[in-house]
Amino acid sequence: MSDTTTTTNSPMGADEQRPYSSKVTDGAHRAFSRAMLHAVGFQEEDFKKSQIGIASTWGMVTPCNMHIDKLAEESVQGVDGAGGKGVGFGTITISDGISMGTEGMKYSLVSREVIADSIETVVGCEGFDGLVAIGGCDKNMPGCVIAMARLNRPSVFVYGGTILPGCHEGKDVDIVSVFEAIGKYTKGEIDDAELKAIEQCAIPGAGSCGGMYTANTMASAIEAMGMSLPNSSGQAAISEEKRRDCREAGEAVLRLIKHNIRPRDIMTREAFLNAITVVTALGGSTNAVLHLLAMAHAAEVKLELDDFMRIGEKVPVMADLKPSGRFMMMDLVRIGGITPLMKDLLDRGLLYGDCMTVSGKTLAENLEGIRPYPKEQEVIRPFDDPIKKTGHLVVLRGNLAPEGAVAKISGKEGTRFSGNAIVFHSEEEALEKIHDGTVQEGHVILIRYEGPKGGPGMREMLAPTSAVMGRGLGKDVALITDGRFSGGSHGFVVGHITPEAQRGGPLAIVQDGDPITIDAEACTLNLDLGEAEIAERLNNWTPPGPRYTRGVLAKYASHVTSASEGAVTDKDLPF
Repeated sequence: MSDTTTTTNSPMGADEQRPYSSKVTDGAHRAFSRAMLHAVGFQEEDFKKSQIGIASTWGMVTPCNMHIDKLAEESVQGVDGAGGKGVGFGTITISDGISMGTEGMKYSLVSREVIADSIETVVGCEGFDGLVAIGGCDKNMPGCVIAMARLNRPSVFVYGGTILPGCHEGKDVDIVSVFEAIGKYTKGEIDDAELKAIEQCAIPGAGSCGGMYTANTMASAIEAMGMSLPNSSGQAAISEEKRRDCREAGEAVLRLIKHNIRPRDIMTREAFLNAITVVTALGGSTNAVLHLLAMAHAAEVKLELDDFMRIGEKVPVMADLKPSGRFMMMDLVRIGGITPLMKDLLDRGLLYGDCMTVSGKTLAENLEGIRPYPKEQEVIRPFDDPIKKTGHLVVLRGNLAPEGAVAKISGKEGTRFSGNAIVFHSEEEALEKIHDGTVQEGHVILIRYEGPKGGPGMREMLAPTSAVMGRGLGKDVALITDGRFSGGSHGFVVGHITPEAQRGGPLAIVQDGDPITIDAEACTLNLDLGEAEIAERLNNWTPPGPRYTRGVLAKYASHVTSASEGAVTDKDLPF
C-alpha cells in the first residue's frame, strides 16, 4: 500500500513508524525544531513516537461543535495511551443554522474548502505521521475527509455526534421545527408566544442537527465508507460512547501506521458505492451527492451523478427519519445505529464487504456478529416493506438541466409537477414573496444565481422550503434552484441545477409564467417552450457581473467547478 500523493510521499529512508515526523525532529541539525516542541510539552521520549495531529473543529459559534474541544482531548489521550504523541490543533467551523437565509450563508460551502486546506496545511507543515479529525456541523465532515484523501497519511474521522431532541407540547422538535414554525407564524396559525416557546426548546445542548439531515447523513456515509470506526455515526454528542469513540480513534490511527493502511487504500470506488448505498437506505440529504463527488475527486476515484441513480434502482429507502419521516437520529441511536442496517444490506449483496476500513478490518469483518434491530422498532422498515421501493435521490436532466440536477423524492410529495415559473434572483427575494402570499398554488418557484459561482457559495434553501411547508403549500408548489438544499428541506424541490445560471445555463433565461414540468419518473426537468425560443433567449442573455471582487468569496468563485463535479476548487488548475 503506497502513498500516491506527489507532495506528501513518505520520505525515503524515514523511520517506518515516523515517516514524516522523523524528518522534522531527528538529528543535531533539527535541534531548533525540538526546542520549539519542548515548549509545547514534548518530553525527550516523545521524539521517538509517532506524532499524530488531532484536528478539532471546536467553536462556540454553533451547538454542533461546542463540545469538540473536549472530544479532541479524548483523542489525544487515546494516542498517548497507545504509545504515540498526540498534538492538537484547530480549524474553523461555521453555523448553517444561524447564517441560513442571510448573505453569510454564502460562506458555508466555502468552509468545506477552508477546512480541507487548513488541515492539509497544518499536517503537511508539521510533519505529522497520522491524523484524527473530529467534525460536527455538516461541512466539517467532507472537509476533514477531503484533507485526509489529499494527504494520504493514516487517518481516522470522528463524528462529533447528534444532538438530543427538544420537546414542545410532548413532541420532539429541532431546528427545522423552528424554520417551519416561522411559516406557520406568517400564515397566522401560531402566535408570538408559541413561536418563542418552540425557539427556546428546540436546541437543548451540544450536537449536530437531530434528523437525517446533512450532518448525520455524512457521518453515516463516512462510516459506511470505512473512514470512521464502527458506529461512530450512531452516538449522542454528549455520551460516554462518543468519548470512547474518540479515544479508540487515537489508538486506531497508530495501528494504521503500523500496517501502512492509508486513506486511499480505504477510499476506493467500491467504498464510495457503499456510502451511496447507505445514504440511499437512510433517505439522506441531497448534499451527500455534492460532498461524495468532492471527496472522490480528492481521492482520485471516478464517481459521477449516475452512480447515485444506478444504486437507487436497487436500494430502497428504509429509514423513517426526519425531515420527511417521523423519527429523530437519537431514535436510530437507541436501536443500534446504522450497523444492523449495514449488516442487512451486506447480507443481501448490496455492500462490498471486502473493503478495508480504519479498524484495520474489512467491512464484512466489522459487521460479524452484529444483531438485527429489535423487532418492535419502527425507525428502520423491513427491506420488503420500505418507505420507498427505490432511491430518493433522483438525478434529473432536460433542457433546464443539461448537465443534471438533484431532486429528493420521498414519494410523499408525488413524482410529477407542472406549473408556471415565478422567478427570483436571490433566496431573500423568494423568501419575502413566500411569506407575503405572492407565491401561490401551482407556482414553480425558481431561484437562480445561487450556484457555486453565481452566489457565490451555493447557499442552502432551507428558509424558503421551510416557509413553503409552514404555509401549507408543500404539495401545491415546487421549488427549483441552482443552489442547494439543507438536509432538513423537504417537499417537491430540485437543486444543483447545472450548468448554473451564472455560467449561462438555461435557468438564466426563464421568465415569469413560463411552463415548467418536473417528472421524477422520467427523470426530466424541462422548460416547456420551443427550441427556437430557448435558443433566442440564450443568445440575448448576458452574464451579470461578479457579486464579489475581493476576498475569500471572490477567490472561491474564480476557482469553483460545477455542482455536477462536486463544486471543488482544485480541478483543472492552470498549470
